[in-house]
Amino acid sequence: CHQVPKPESRVEVCDLSPCPPRWKVTPAGPCSSSCGLGLAVQLVTCVQIRQGKEVLQEEHLCPVAEKPPTSVPCVIRTCSYEWSFSEWSECSTSCGNGIQTRRDFCLHSQTRKHVDPVFCRRFPKAIVVRGCSLGPCPEQVGTRSPGAELQPVTPATHLTTAAAGREERYKGLDLPPSAVPQEQTKTGRGEEDAAKRSMGGNNSGVCGNLFLNGTGIISMMGVESSECTVAIGRPLGEEITLRILESSLNCSAGEVVLFSGRMMWRTGCRKLPLSLINSRTNTLIVKQRVVLPGNGVILQYSSRTATKKYYQDCDKQLFGPRGEIVNPVQLPDQRQEVVCRTFIDVAPQHRIAIRALYTDLGTEGNHTHFNYILVRDVSTMKTMVFHGKQQFLWQSTGSQAEIEFHE
Repeated sequence: CHQVPKPESRVEVCDLSPCPPRWKVTPAGPCSSSCGLGLAVQLVTCVQIRQGKEVLQEEHLCPVAEKPPTSVPCVIRTCSYEWSFSEWSECSTSCGNGIQTRRDFCLHSQTRKHVDPVFCRRFPKAIVVRGCSLGPCPEQVGTRSPGAELQPVTPATHLTTAAAGREERYKGLDLPPSAVPQEQTKTGRGEEDAAKRSMGGNNSGVCGNLFLNGTGIISMMGVESSECTVAIGRPLGEEITLRILESSLNCSAGEVVLFSGRMMWRTGCRKLPLSLINSRTNTLIVKQRVVLPGNGVILQYSSRTATKKYYQDCDKQLFGPRGEIVNPVQLPDQRQEVVCRTFIDVAPQHRIAIRALYTDLGTEGNHTHFNYILVRDVSTMKTMVFHGKQQFLWQSTGSQAEIEFHE
């Protein structure tokens, strides 16, 4: 190019405005499990380049939808043993709500042969029971599922008048006279209001409450919302028995009441008055769905010593609004393989947050995968597993949670 005139050198100023904030990911830390699938935690921060240097920014300045995950799956090696499951069974009912079950068994991961379940006891196991629904029944809304006893009680004699029917219905239930609803007429508004007050005051305030007394009457009639949920809780070692004293649900319109506990799940509408429900554990949730204003049910509940032991001596029960959980629980002659649990139940309108203040489940060389904390969201049956010295904040989607401390 020596024969061609050379242009003059020029320097142009470029845009010196800082680049927009972006997410920065540091390399992932160690895997939480020494075998099988685990989680590796990575640090995600929001940074901005200013004059060639990274400046830390608040997270809301970076695009939320593009934030990378703070934990990623990792596998160091294949575990020698693992849980395996059969196919889910057919739904226990031909219509309405039922359950499905499946069998679990322990496999050698290389030979794929069944081995004694003791080899898999250290690893988290997925659920073996789940709910199913095949659509509403044409004749009956309520369906029967294992663990729920819904037994209609027939009066000894046939009474021809409505007043005599009510007298027979509440006979023998040991109720105060004010708790028995009186006959309502167009001019008896005062008596109707008095009956409602005797059932617990303003019914709209019943929804979302947790009842912890040994006995009580709950009126869910005339509530303002279409869905009303109440919960009943008692100490471990007791079970709850519930009677439906009165029901004005319109079954053909789709109105229904649901009963759920840790070991039972039931729905019903027809033939509810004087029916009996047994929770089989120390907690019970009742959810009422109505379409027509003024409809609902009146419940009477009581507690008694459980007929079968459904908990372990190291299990604990918490009923909010706050509490502290310390593990291990020292018990005399406690076997090492016992898995201690903590059950947390709060009012249906509230949610649960669990914060780990201090955890030390051993080092990588001390079989970390044997020691872990499992947190279960009862409403969705989803579980989270935490290993090592990982501190965490967990939040529920419903009002019930369970924690298991393994090893």
